[in-house]
Amino acid sequence: MMTLRQGTFRILARGTALALLTAIAACGGGSTTPVTAQNGIAPASLGDPAAKLTYKFKIIDDQQDPTFNQLLGINHSKQIVGYYGSGAGSHPNKGYRVSPPFHVLNFSSENFPHSVQTQVTAINNLNDTAGFWIDKNGVNHGFIHWNGKFGSYSVSGSGVTQILGLNNSGQAVGFSTQNGKNAGFQLDRVTKKFTAIAPPGASSVTATSINNPGEVVGFYKAGRKTIGFVKIGSNYSKLGYPGSRSTMPLGVNNHGDIAGAYVDSSRKTHGFLFEAATSKWSSFDDPNGVGTTTINGLNDRKDMVGFFVDGSGNTDGMLIYLAKIKP
Repeated sequence: MMTLRQGTFRILARGTALALLTAIAACGGGSTTPVTAQNGIAPASLGDPAAKLTYKFKIIDDQQDPTFNQLLGINHSKQIVGYYGSGAGSHPNKGYRVSPPFHVLNFSSENFPHSVQTQVTAINNLNDTAGFWIDKNGVNHGFIHWNGKFGSYSVSGSGVTQILGLNNSGQAVGFSTQNGKNAGFQLDRVTKKFTAIAPPGASSVTATSINNPGEVVGFYKAGRKTIGFVKIGSNYSKLGYPGSRSTMPLGVNNHGDIAGAYVDSSRKTHGFLFEAATSKWSSFDDPNGVGTTTINGLNDRKDMVGFFVDGSGNTDGMLIYLAKIKP
């Protein structure tokens, strides 16, 4: 797994961290559908084909740094959060949210007060947000921005605390790092209590998303393997894209649908969607970033956000959404 360091704070910075993971055997089932768009439109793998549904891909970049953007969360009203800036040198991470129709005037900055760097990683359906911020000493702290007020949260004794998911009840998930290993947690915003997320036999756990029913997704290491997981109640299940070398679940909606990224046998990175109702898998590639595509979040309508690396080496924010077209 990528080592966190100042300047590379997100697990999937530039969409390359997945390629560093040790290969794992496939642990998922169900049918699979590749979805690679041409000219920004791809055949849909969801719903009735007679409905003329297609996936559409849209690049969304904050023009304050068009060379590096990651979109990390989306809610039911298509409010999107993310950040720009690679974190290196003169390109610090700066958080933002953007709303439809996603023009330049629809971007608004969101940064923890007096932070050196900020990433906004999650947004709930109440428009509350969460993420993490970096202080002048390079220490990572989680934050929740609730009802317009920022709150900072840190695991005692850890120099890295990152919040990656938030639901409407103020339950958040993420990880802290100690002795080179990640420890997944669930956090209650009101009580500020951290509870361990620890799949049996797991090492270096990262919890990435939580929905309103309280289902948690993430990934962990077991020996040399990196494995996706789903936690429902006190029960943990493995989740792996069929035939993949590695799988990272990164978002879960209120229907239990899961999105993320996986690495194929050629070490290429693709986004995925797993539909809970049918156990169906779909693979996604932005047409401008085939083999470098990551999906980071989704809403209940299965609108998805993430990022890819284009032919010029820029990291671009990406929205994937279902749209009806005329016959």
